[in-house]
Amino acid sequence: MSAKKLKSFDDIRNAVKDKLPKRVAVAAAQDAAVMEAVRGAREQKLAEFTLVGDIDKIKETAQKLGVDLDDVPLVHEPDDRKAAYRAVALVSSGQADVLMKGLINTADLLRAVLDKEIGLRTGRILSHTAVCEVPALDRLLMITDGGMNIAPTLQQKADIIQNSIQLAKVLGITPAKVAILAAVEVVNSDMPVTLEAAALTKMADRGQIRGAIVDGPLALDNALNLEAAKHKGISSPVAGGADILVTPDIEAGNILGKSLVYLAGAKLAGLILGAAKPVVVTSRADTYEAKLISIALGTLLG
Repeated sequence: MSAKKLKSFDDIRNAVKDKLPKRVAVAAAQDAAVMEAVRGAREQKLAEFTLVGDIDKIKETAQKLGVDLDDVPLVHEPDDRKAAYRAVALVSSGQADVLMKGLINTADLLRAVLDKEIGLRTGRILSHTAVCEVPALDRLLMITDGGMNIAPTLQQKADIIQNSIQLAKVLGITPAKVAILAAVEVVNSDMPVTLEAAALTKMADRGQIRGAIVDGPLALDNALNLEAAKHKGISSPVAGGADILVTPDIEAGNILGKSLVYLAGAKLAGLILGAAKPVVVTSRADTYEAKLISIALGTLLG
């Protein structure tokens, strides 16, 4: 767990460099974008890797990119789905600390993660948490869940919050301030999201969600701007200082994250949480830095 609060992506990098390198098992590693991330993470001492996949294709990709694999363990498994199971088994057996997606469908990777025999089940739902470095803020901001759960139930949202709190702790954000977002700040029976927000707030009060200060419903402006909250007469321990934003559904989370990137100049990385070990799932649209920071987040948590 981090001793100090990490406030930027540079802080995350430096925190990882201060620790012994963790090992990342990559499933179906014969992918150019992944290979470049592997090279960058090793050069910056963010992680070490075991690459699982078609060895001939892995070596061919590495050669084209000029990536040195002399001291990188390779596991030959040309079948992508079997490669996912091999990579998961490396993590569940303790031979690796973090799982990473390569050239494979996310669903196939997560199927292996949830396997009853060799998987990484914990009983909690899997969810995605984005970590954002926003120029307008003096702290890191977390958003969940804009990547996995389409329309989570109340209990699933409680799990999603608990997953994010686990990541917040290793970033030194404790107790994390969690804002349950809605369009308004009052409970309205015609708006089910506000009822869920109130229930989640009470669940945290009763210890059903641990390690954070949870409040909602809160609109986005009140969650992030104290003056906006004061103007509306809102008294909340979270208002103006939210660390974790919990969105109503996947559309809201996805739009919020991308809006910060494309309209506010934010940088964004993230992890799939809720498994026994972190899972790094990056997109081809992600920047090179986002991939490296996602790996760094995984090694911090792993």
